[in-house]
Amino acid sequence: MNHFGGNWTQQKIEIVVDYAKAYLTIMNKYPHFKTLYFDGFAGSGDIFREEDIDIEIITGTALRVLEINSPKSFDMYYFVEKDERNKADLEKIVHERFPEKKSGCFIVNEDCNNKLVSLANFLNKNRNYRVLAFIDPFGMSLNWSSIEVLKGLGVDMWILVPTGIGVNRLLKKNFNISEAWLMKLEKFLGMKRDDILAYFYKTQSSNTLFGMETITQKESDAIEKAGKLYKKRLNELFEFVSDPFRMRNSNGAIMYHFMMASNNRAAQKIANDVIKPKYK
Repeated sequence: MNHFGGNWTQQKIEIVVDYAKAYLTIMNKYPHFKTLYFDGFAGSGDIFREEDIDIEIITGTALRVLEINSPKSFDMYYFVEKDERNKADLEKIVHERFPEKKSGCFIVNEDCNNKLVSLANFLNKNRNYRVLAFIDPFGMSLNWSSIEVLKGLGVDMWILVPTGIGVNRLLKKNFNISEAWLMKLEKFLGMKRDDILAYFYKTQSSNTLFGMETITQKESDAIEKAGKLYKKRLNELFEFVSDPFRMRNSNGAIMYHFMMASNNRAAQKIANDVIKPKYK
């Protein structure tokens, strides 16, 4: 069972669904291509929002995308869910609500990192497929090496980057970052720790009564810097990356940067057009 995380939960759903509709409208003009929707952290299907004693059920991204029939549906759906219970719940809902699509719908209990490699292998063998991927990782569980395998392939990928609740929290102000957290940052960003620390911290020397002292301070805009860094890293794999959509909590603090990467210029424009109204 998935629970409502915050306003950003609804925002990301609407962005992906709006983009998927535009994507399918374009792909409908190219019948020689097969379309595949890939969801790396598909969840249980429905999302439960609890307010006081009331419970509201919100239809999750996977089901919202399955609902799209016009001008066409995706030819194949591939849902990855690491939690076995969530996978079973999603499978049950899909079979009950979308019986006509279950033959082209695959739901697997696996790690997204492994399945992204499988996706790359599939696309290398089946060049007539085009993929819309949605990657909404649990914490910082997505490894950069898993994204690298998609370089040069026909993938439009929306990815939710936990810049505020992930990267920023591991970058301690006192510079006392544990070995485990440094390794997590390295795997998530695909960078050496020295380069990561040099990017997010500045070192200053000053003359004091006790001689020269060197102070290392964390950059004040670390969250925004994390968003810019991830976009830059994506641009090393994909030709075009959308403007990031900043998802904030009720206090206005940035939790995530949501962006789309593609090798298609038109995809970038569509993504930016989808994002802009969401800020109003």
